[in-house]
Amino acid sequence: MFEKPVLLARIGAPHGVRGEVRVKSFTDDPLSFSSYGPLQAEDGTVFAVVNARMAKSVVIVRFEDITTREAAEALNGTELFADRSTLPQVEDEDEFYSYDLTGLTVLDQSGNRFGTVRALHDFGAGDIVEIDLTSGGQELFAFTRETFPEVDIGAGNLVIDPPGTVSERDQDGQEK
Repeated sequence: MFEKPVLLARIGAPHGVRGEVRVKSFTDDPLSFSSYGPLQAEDGTVFAVVNARMAKSVVIVRFEDITTREAAEALNGTELFADRSTLPQVEDEDEFYSYDLTGLTVLDQSGNRFGTVRALHDFGAGDIVEIDLTSGGQELFAFTRETFPEVDIGAGNLVIDPPGTVSERDQDGQEK
């Protein structure tokens, strides 16, 4: 496995009978995952992209040595990784690779430890940061400039200004 693996795509169902597969890309440009050199699965299997094209909302991919529908079916659900060093540097200060955020220390605005970034999720309505709280448990926060006014990957931390509670409910489920 790569030294710093970054998840770029997940193989889905076969497309046709000649070994092509549908691929869900996690890159900004759906076709760009194929330009970072050979990709690797968690088990160490290496995949070389021979051809990739858009078809509606998915990428149709032909991998080297995958030539039958049966071989393509066996790949369904396989996650594809590239080494972090093969990805381009981020030039915009407001853009980050989720890989670079995972594991950062989260500080409150007073500089006290709030928690650690567990993961970054995108459920379709914007990025969500999952934090392992220092006080125990996990909590989800929208990854916005208002909630996270400072991100310093070099220093290994980000600052949180958690939003207030929207509404509180008593034990009976009624608003206070």
